[in-house]
Amino acid sequence: MNITILGSGLVGAPMAIDLAADSQMHLRVVDIDLSALQRIEDYPSIDSVCEDLSNPLGIQKQIADADFVINALPGYMGYRTLKTVIEAGRNIVDISFFPENPLELHDLANIKGITAIVDCGVAPGMSNLLVGFADSQLDHTENVRIYVGGLPMKKEGSFEYKAVFSISDVLEEYIRPSRYIKDGRLVTKPALSEPETIDFDRVGSLEAFNTDGLRTLASTIPAANIIEKTLRYPGHINLIKVFRDAGFLSKEAIRVRDVDLVPFDVTSHILSEEWRMKPEDRDFTVMRIIVEGMKGGQNLRYLFELYDRFDEKTGVHSMARTTGYTATMALRMLVDNLFHEKGIIAPEQIGRNSKCVNYMLRGLKQRGITYSQKLEEI
Repeated sequence: MNITILGSGLVGAPMAIDLAADSQMHLRVVDIDLSALQRIEDYPSIDSVCEDLSNPLGIQKQIADADFVINALPGYMGYRTLKTVIEAGRNIVDISFFPENPLELHDLANIKGITAIVDCGVAPGMSNLLVGFADSQLDHTENVRIYVGGLPMKKEGSFEYKAVFSISDVLEEYIRPSRYIKDGRLVTKPALSEPETIDFDRVGSLEAFNTDGLRTLASTIPAANIIEKTLRYPGHINLIKVFRDAGFLSKEAIRVRDVDLVPFDVTSHILSEEWRMKPEDRDFTVMRIIVEGMKGGQNLRYLFELYDRFDEKTGVHSMARTTGYTATMALRMLVDNLFHEKGIIAPEQIGRNSKCVNYMLRGLKQRGITYSQKLEEI
């Protein structure tokens, strides 16, 4: 079984190492950055290849013999990469967080007869899957609320934040308009809007705010109210708003001493050092999913919660674990022929299959990632 992973970053490399434990899989990891490929150099069973994946021809070359592909590239490369892989007729699990609508590629994936599981991380990803599961158990779903964030254990630095994935992808969340469903209608609000304070065991109080994380849930779950909010330490919203409102996140080029500069790119470059996870840094991931509806005349609430920390044994950051291992378990699910639908597959579609849900949850638990579940009458 030939598996090609596109991207060897802080999430791509742990995915490769996790899959390399399966003897029937032959792994190839591709990245243009030689330093990123060094993350897997201690694993002789993983082939590393240096290739420019911004060129579709490079992607086509590296996936030519692949049975399955994982796309772990930054969001700005995500949609184009996904389309290239689908055009090549390769099954794919995608964790890239791109602004385009992946469902636009559904017909193409169907024509090619392949399965493309998109948004297959922690959120979007497991959040969608568990919402889909709860929705399938109810006669009618009324409300869905998702709160999720990945944060450093220590509140250090000006922003009290670190990122385990692309800095530009994080900043995109702060400027991309946020969509959610209210009273059955699609609502669009600015990112960072409508803040609220949420309390979590083992964490304390965090601030939640709108970002565009709802993704496919906006069109696949027939609920009157659906919203997802991002979690940060208190004070983060106001600080980012100052940067955004002052123009530091603008994508319009400005001229500085005869040089054209894009403020967004400059800010991404500057913050890449302060927000970069260093070897001594530890992180945690927290998520709460609330799904309310009716079953047999009863008003019910499904509550799912996740609290995960940096793995001291493997040295893998929590956000990389919760994101990456969701994708590797989804790939194993396809390899084991548990899921057969073709086309663009959103995780909530997988959530409607209880066998697949149990498979995913069991595999994640084996890797130390546990989702608690509670069902209560309201």
